[in-house]
Amino acid sequence: MASTHPLLEPYEPTLSDPFDAVKAAHLLNRGGFGGTTEEIAHVQSLGPEAAADEMLDFPDLSAEEQDHTDVPDLSGIDGVPATFRELQKQMAGKNQADKQKLRQAFNQANGEVLNTTMAWWLKRMAYGPHPLQEKLTFFWHGHFTTSARNEPMSTLIWKQNELLRSMAAGNFGRLVHAISHDPAMLDYLNNTQNVKEHPNENYARELMELFTLGIGHYTETDVKQGGRAFTGWKHDGDEFVFRPSEHDYGLKIYLGRTGNFNGDDIVDIILQQPNCAPFMSSELYRAFVTDDVDPKLSEALGNVLRDNDYELRPLMRTMLTSRAFYRPDVIGAQIKSPVQLVIGTIRMLGLEMPPERAMVGTLTQMGQVPFMPPNVRGWLGGRNWINTGTVFLRYNTGVWLTGGDVPGFLQGRLNGKEIRLREGDVGARQGTVDFNPGGAADASQGQLVDAWVAKLIQRPIDAKQREILVDALGDNPDDERSQRHMVQLILSMPEYQLC
Repeated sequence: MASTHPLLEPYEPTLSDPFDAVKAAHLLNRGGFGGTTEEIAHVQSLGPEAAADEMLDFPDLSAEEQDHTDVPDLSGIDGVPATFRELQKQMAGKNQADKQKLRQAFNQANGEVLNTTMAWWLKRMAYGPHPLQEKLTFFWHGHFTTSARNEPMSTLIWKQNELLRSMAAGNFGRLVHAISHDPAMLDYLNNTQNVKEHPNENYARELMELFTLGIGHYTETDVKQGGRAFTGWKHDGDEFVFRPSEHDYGLKIYLGRTGNFNGDDIVDIILQQPNCAPFMSSELYRAFVTDDVDPKLSEALGNVLRDNDYELRPLMRTMLTSRAFYRPDVIGAQIKSPVQLVIGTIRMLGLEMPPERAMVGTLTQMGQVPFMPPNVRGWLGGRNWINTGTVFLRYNTGVWLTGGDVPGFLQGRLNGKEIRLREGDVGARQGTVDFNPGGAADASQGQLVDAWVAKLIQRPIDAKQREILVDALGDNPDDERSQRHMVQLILSMPEYQLC
């Protein structure tokens, strides 16, 4: 086993560098979607290692396997064809008008499946039992990218979501094999069109470039040979099928190996490549710790993954308990994604989930809708989340969630369809926020500000910023309107855009 990189050594609290509320909140932010005051206190009482272990202690099961009642409610689409095959059977012998009605019903049902599943997942992120499992599921969704824009069967998107959840912290090798068989992935990267007479190279290319190795660690010949190996990989409804008559059984030369390879052989060869483990572990490190990954650190991360036979939990535990994770320049230095921003705000304010149409509207405008990544690269994240347009959308979203007026920014477009919020979709949120987080009715302006900063930003702020917040309360800190205004200012601060 290779020696540990200094940054990956465990963080050990000391009197001068304690595991305080700031660090506990940091773990909850990066390992989930933010923590409440009570959750922060609980994590702090456990300490860094036990807290990370508790977060990683979730079942390697889909949501339905964990609790068959905690799944999207798709009962409203009963009787509508769920697959193209069923649709074709029902269309047989019908006239054009009836066929058109069936197509419309099919498309409408798939839209309902997608919207219901999206709303369910957002609620699970906010209130579900295993935040780190959902955070990892969301990471894998952006890594092994599939978009509902290109998938007419939304049930396949739901099935893939459950696959990612069940393997979120399992074995990376088995996950790559599973996603290579996944019907939604086969559709998205055109492998259903991949036949020996006309090989399609899309999946073979992205498998190496984006999913496992990175640019520069394969050749165009490897792409072509890999495409041949995946010929005949299709699906029938929601099940993977291999069609032997469409498969190229000829010898292939791939990443220096020669043989009559199929798709599973290709994945096995990739996993043996020197750059696979460093590439994948560095991607996770960038998502959960920081973008700053030099070659030596990347190699050390790869060693952790490789030495554990590609099991992901040991790697995640190493990162979440490392000295690197708790460095001062890492805490509060990651720009929140729109999903992190909105879900975290809902969690920390103790709000009910806003209606689906309102959530879709705001996330569309900020550029991150679950199941709708922009392209095969997924969401680039980081500074890409902030520009002159989105920064005001982010501020306005915080104002809206705390009871402000609903501005026009929530009127958006999704998948080419206009989103118009109906009366009742975004009702005023006044009265839903407890504007006395410190629990003291006679708290001073400074005490109220400090309590809200600890609740929302969860780390110290500049004295001048604090003074602005104190002034916002005026002479009557018990006035709910003054407190609401002060909280809205906090949600509009640059510091709140970071975690």
